[in-house]
Amino acid sequence: MKTQSYNPSPLEVELSYALKELQSEIEKHLTHNEIIKVENKITEDNPILKFHLLDRDGDPHEIVVKVIQKPDSF
Repeated sequence: MKTQSYNPSPLEVELSYALKELQSEIEKHLTHNEIIKVENKITEDNPILKFHLLDRDGDPHEIVVKVIQKPDSF
């Protein structure tokens, strides 16, 4: 199926929701951090997920993931 809209694309939105739902699975792979919350800004041109983490020493960290679909190239 050809993508009709990229701002954001339906695939970008679905993938960002999937990543948010996988929070507990992702956390299993973070040996020294726990995920406190995930902000999901799907209204952006390219959805942004901001992971708020807390390490074993109690220090906060943030990881930002930007979901970008490249234009279709058929």
